[in-house]
Amino acid sequence: MFEKPLAVLFIALLSFALIGCTNAPIEGSADALKAADDEAAAYRLGVGDEVHIAVFGEDNLSGDYRIAPDGNISLPLAGNVKAAGLTIAGLQVSVADTLKKGFVLEPRVTITANNLRPYYILGEVNKPGKYSYAPDLTVLDAVATAEGFTYRADMSYVFVRHAHEVSEKEYPLTSTAIVQPGDTIRIAQRYF
Repeated sequence: MFEKPLAVLFIALLSFALIGCTNAPIEGSADALKAADDEAAAYRLGVGDEVHIAVFGEDNLSGDYRIAPDGNISLPLAGNVKAAGLTIAGLQVSVADTLKKGFVLEPRVTITANNLRPYYILGEVNKPGKYSYAPDLTVLDAVATAEGFTYRADMSYVFVRHAHEVSEKEYPLTSTAIVQPGDTIRIAQRYF
């Protein structure tokens, strides 16, 4: 007699539970996303970064260049160009200005990041270690590269030490938490 109403109640409760488990997007504020984009555009090149320089119509100048320990890249015939400390857009202008000085009449230069300094991920991930940086990399991307969280991971906060900082700082773990080259990321262990 009560079996049918109980079955209906059970199905209704199950439906409500499943609605709560839908695949909603990971949230992050628009301000945080804009700040992350601005930070990625403002990235300053450093020693060890590798860029690809393409000079239209000049195959002998186009290629991959690694920033040397002195902070320069060495272009054939044109010589050294200061790269460390510049943004990619700044380096593009600097290379074009250098080539205008008697090497190429009107150089059209495009520069892309090829292989930037690595980042490190430690703690409660399945494969901690050193990984190659890619532009617009987020902490969640880094965790995915390290084959995900362990079952002990605290997924609410992340500790990050930027290459130019002395100590790590705690940040909320969101989809917009950006990783910079040289960062050390630590996923802490949860206690409950």
